[in-house]
Amino acid sequence: MSTTTPAAFSPARTNATAARVLRQLRHDPRTIALMLLVPCLMLVLLRYVFDASPRTFDSIGASLLGIFPLITMFLVTSIATLRERTSGTLERLLAMPLGKADLIAGYALAFGTVAVVQSALATGLAVWALGLDVTGSPWLLLLVALLDALLGMALGLFVSAFAASEFQAVQFMPAVIFPQLLLCGLFTPRADMHPLLEAVSDVLPMSYAVDGMNEVLHHTDLTSAFVRDVLIVAGCALLVLALGAATLRRRTD
Repeated sequence: MSTTTPAAFSPARTNATAARVLRQLRHDPRTIALMLLVPCLMLVLLRYVFDASPRTFDSIGASLLGIFPLITMFLVTSIATLRERTSGTLERLLAMPLGKADLIAGYALAFGTVAVVQSALATGLAVWALGLDVTGSPWLLLLVALLDALLGMALGLFVSAFAASEFQAVQFMPAVIFPQLLLCGLFTPRADMHPLLEAVSDVLPMSYAVDGMNEVLHHTDLTSAFVRDVLIVAGCALLVLALGAATLRRRTD
């Protein structure tokens, strides 16, 4: 006998799912510290690594302002979601009148709330405490950092479906994050790469996150390239969330 198919997307069910996830996070101070404090600590470390060369910090600090939240949200989301998959929590939730859209949107809302706080802390620290010199608006930096964190969250939700343990979830990081980190243009302009690698970098979302940060770093006005980069990162996050929903299976009796 199949379980009852839930009604269409429900804001009430989504909010209830988000509240449950946030309650769980509240009782896990180590996870909260990883999400909120580690990106800030990495930025402080980076600033003083380049203490004698502030221009170097300015040139790469903006890019890493988006990359650090992406990495931490990927790790935390993939592990937290995997725990719910392996413990049977997701299966029990899907046996209730709860749709896949409600579940994914609830997770996205909960982790997205944390991503807002994380991105605001990191951006404020970099610009007003560490002296990151940007030509454009710091609010645009915050926007890209937030989208990067949401992308990391979406990737974490997606890859959790393919891991059987927390160790395996962490192992996905070299496969999913490291290639993007190497090809995003952080270490060398993408146009200077081998043509094959440049072509690969053109389809990786982190490349457009770094490009968007660089647009804010060098332009006072909102550019068409920045809008393109932001839309691509946001679109990739939505696409990966949809793929994550596709990995959820509602069992029948």
